[in-house]
Amino acid sequence: MDIQVIEAKNNTILNRRELVFKVIHDESTPTRKSVVERLAATQNSKVGLVYVDSLKTEFGKRETIGYAKIYETAERAKEIERAHIIERNTFNKPQEAKTEA
Repeated sequence: MDIQVIEAKNNTILNRRELVFKVIHDESTPTRKSVVERLAATQNSKVGLVYVDSLKTEFGKRETIGYAKIYETAERAKEIERAHIIERNTFNKPQEAKTEA
């Protein structure tokens, strides 16, 4: 999986960087988690600060176009980002409470 940044913009009002990127992949469409981890590594950020908003793959192509936002602080991300986007980009699943009969 290779990621190429098509467009990068600094949004100083919202304290974030906005990226339009292309993911070139040999196998199936990569998971959101793997894209977030790769973006965090290549953009000198942390996994908890990268929010992938969308990933779109055209039928039959081995490339995916995506849009991501990289925040400076986690607090700022939680203030601005929509709840369903935060949920999609949270990969630590809470452990379910086990009840005994």
